[in-house]
Amino acid sequence: MRVVVSIGGSVLAPDLDARRVEGHAAVVETLAEEGCEIGAVVGGGGVARDYIGAARELGANEVQLDQIGIDVTRINARLLIAALGPSVDPKVAHDYEDAGDAIRRGDVSVMGGVMPGQTTDAVAAALAEYVGADLLVYATSVDGVYSADPSADDDAEKYEQLTGGDLVDVIAPMSRDAGASAPVDLLAAKLIERAEMRTIVLDGTDPSRIEDAVLRGEHTGTDIVPTGVEDEPSYWTQR
Repeated sequence: MRVVVSIGGSVLAPDLDARRVEGHAAVVETLAEEGCEIGAVVGGGGVARDYIGAARELGANEVQLDQIGIDVTRINARLLIAALGPSVDPKVAHDYEDAGDAIRRGDVSVMGGVMPGQTTDAVAAALAEYVGADLLVYATSVDGVYSADPSADDDAEKYEQLTGGDLVDVIAPMSRDAGASAPVDLLAAKLIERAEMRTIVLDGTDPSRIEDAVLRGEHTGTDIVPTGVEDEPSYWTQR
């Protein structure tokens, strides 16, 4: 089973807490011990937003701001690498080819951002497509995909299951609203739809939820299921 796990910066490092990083590393190690081939993509979170905000006040342009954000995601990726054992590639992968090579030789590969204009949401979806992953998991600070921002709309509906096309339809209006909060961005949703990628969006603040979702398909988040697929994947039914 080949898996890409996207760990939001606000999940992995909302503050510098070594124990929290160790908890997520322990889950990645467990998945590897269970036979999963793993790529992990780490976001920038609040630290990235702080740096970007300061740089914007200093007059940096949007590409420069994106580059600062990418640098922060790669620092967070180094934190995760530091907590992982000998099975991890010690280098932060800077492109999909490097990450793919590491995954195919049996190492855990950890990435941050790749290029300006592309979030780590999209990086995770693109990596999953590039390596032919069986499953893509977004470990976010919310517990699934909603019809609106649940922190701002009490009537927001949580979806248990969507197709890739449904996901695009849900995310697109959110992407047009200034300050709106979506669990994944629009480009990531379009890549998931294009690749027909089996995807789970869940609350990853407790890393054990990632393990349950990957190994057993057990979670309370949102399943993104390719159109026409009804059966559970064999890697769950065989456990």
